[in-house]
Amino acid sequence: MVDTGEDRAIMLDAEHDPALRREEFLIPPAIGGAFPLTAYLAGNSLGLQPRATRAELMADLDAWEQYAVHGHLEADRPWLPYHEEMRDPAARLVGALPREVVIMNSLTVNLHLLLATFYRPTAVRHRIVIEDRAFSSDSYAVRSHAALRGHDPDTAVLRLRPRPGEDVLRTEDVIETLHKHAHSIATVMIGGVNYLTGEVMDMPTITAAGHEIGATVGWDLAHAAGNIPLHLHDWDVDFAAWCTYKYLNSGPGAVGGAFVHERHLGDPRLHRLEGWWSTNPTTRFEMRPESEPQASADAWSLSNPPIFAMGPVRTSLAIFDSVGMPALRERSLRLTGYLRELLETVAERSSITLVTPADDDRHAAQISVRIVEDADAVTERLSDNWGVVVDERRPDIIRIAPAPLYCTFHDCWRAADALSWELTGEGI
Repeated sequence: MVDTGEDRAIMLDAEHDPALRREEFLIPPAIGGAFPLTAYLAGNSLGLQPRATRAELMADLDAWEQYAVHGHLEADRPWLPYHEEMRDPAARLVGALPREVVIMNSLTVNLHLLLATFYRPTAVRHRIVIEDRAFSSDSYAVRSHAALRGHDPDTAVLRLRPRPGEDVLRTEDVIETLHKHAHSIATVMIGGVNYLTGEVMDMPTITAAGHEIGATVGWDLAHAAGNIPLHLHDWDVDFAAWCTYKYLNSGPGAVGGAFVHERHLGDPRLHRLEGWWSTNPTTRFEMRPESEPQASADAWSLSNPPIFAMGPVRTSLAIFDSVGMPALRERSLRLTGYLRELLETVAERSSITLVTPADDDRHAAQISVRIVEDADAVTERLSDNWGVVVDERRPDIIRIAPAPLYCTFHDCWRAADALSWELTGEGI
């Protein structure tokens, strides 16, 4: 019998875990409930603010005040090469070589820039594969690229659907679809972790299968970067992009990241959309009319970095670098394993369904729950009545994500207990 008592959560939290850095984050006060601080399990939507971020931002503001235009070269963290400081930790985060990554733009902008290069349709081979339950922005992006190249997006976008009665994709079904439509597929672009279900896709296997049929393969890592260990270089991924405001805690609308495999770097056959920052930095200020693209992912960048938006990313990457993804993943699995046990007891006496796969290699730091009530109303009551913050995806999915850097076992217990009270009228 599962021990669902609060004391067990307190006992688990008493065990020292170096991957827990809760003291380095600002936890919001609770709106309702018996506890002063929020049980914040919505880091899959927006991560919490690191305490160090404010000082980092102020340091950059002070540099602007002190140096003005000379800050590009003379500030303590000069603005001209500012983004280069993040290259190594970003590469370690996603399993890449430093020259394969660049911090720039927002997620969908980066996807557009990468698709402009790696989606190379022909009359026959012009389809783009995404999951049917892809985040809407991804769907809009690939449809727009198909249309821009003269293809009907309704037929050019091939959407992967789960089997009838199931919520998540099976790898074997993805592979079968790729082989079935091999002659018509130009590009595969799937979310590494599905935003709705929390399902982890088998990225190395699907990447290899995509290459086998002659397609380019890219990944949206919005819910994967900072959540699960990644090995983009070793997996031979062609391109990838991610945001930094979810698990990477860099603030709303924060600057994202992009990856291009080294075998594509410096390839003169590849075309890309270019700007000032795409060209060789040693000749950038010669103001030549023609670009001399760098043999790095920077060749896909366009403009000088937004410094005040870069500071929070720098702060976050330093935290992840100090903890390491293996330790974070280990803690994440312990938290989600405990949370699943609690939610399964709620499911035994209510009508909720756990949508997220149970196998450790099939889920990330999120458990999605389907309920029969209005998900919006329930999440609002969880916050107002219990001080528990989760998020919903209409009409019936509640996403509960214990981010391992700052979430505790007690946070998980509070979320399950509050959900039980709201749905069954009694605690767990």
